[in-house]
Amino acid sequence: MSLSSGLIAAVALAYMAIMFAIAFYGDRRSTPLPPRVRAWVYSLSLAVYCTSWTFFGAVGQAAEQLWAFLPIYLGPVLLLVCAPWVLQKMVLISKQENITSIADFIAARYGKSQSLAIVVALICLVGVLPYIALQLKGIVLGVNLLIGAGADATGTRAQDTALIVTLILALFTIVFGTRNLDATEHHRGMVLAIAFESLVKLFAFLAVGAFVTYGLYDGFDDLFNQAMLAPRLEQYWKETINWPSMVVQTGVAMMA
Repeated sequence: MSLSSGLIAAVALAYMAIMFAIAFYGDRRSTPLPPRVRAWVYSLSLAVYCTSWTFFGAVGQAAEQLWAFLPIYLGPVLLLVCAPWVLQKMVLISKQENITSIADFIAARYGKSQSLAIVVALICLVGVLPYIALQLKGIVLGVNLLIGAGADATGTRAQDTALIVTLILALFTIVFGTRNLDATEHHRGMVLAIAFESLVKLFAFLAVGAFVTYGLYDGFDDLFNQAMLAPRLEQYWKETINWPSMVVQTGVAMMA
């Protein structure tokens, strides 16, 4: 079963229009949201950590290795739960020093060295570009699967999809993210849009989980029983935790 590229484009455009509308509403709103609503919005916006590759990379990794996917999610959770003061101190320093980037933050801790800021910015650029490319690859992969072109499909259509997505994301970032380089600017519109996106992602995961659990199987008991009895998963369930690797990866995820 496949969907037409026109339908996918229409849904994508409608979704982006909703995102832009929510962001504009958040920026233009004269009064702040109630404290309880702001807490929910901020909490949901943290799910921006789960990028498009989460749908493919983390799920695929969990399907191949029982515990390999856990550290990259365990690290941020432990940081938020066990050491919230770290984030509070970072926010306080950023406001005091009027810092708007990681490069400026690190440079400020070492005498506001401009050369250090340049080096950090270059390192971030080299590290982020491949990851952004991975996100675009995940989006193109999803489109290819929906239109029935296959996961490994390449060519002009795939390139066009990646280009269009890149331009839209760049426009959204420019309009709602980097137009004002002011540490006191909270980017309420962008945060509100990200919170909405997180709701969509949460609903998508729950919908797929419900379909698999109750559509393909007869509930959780049936799902786990068949998984435990499947011959090809025998070695999968015997996999043990590699604690040194788990600790290192969790620590790196906390720092990220």
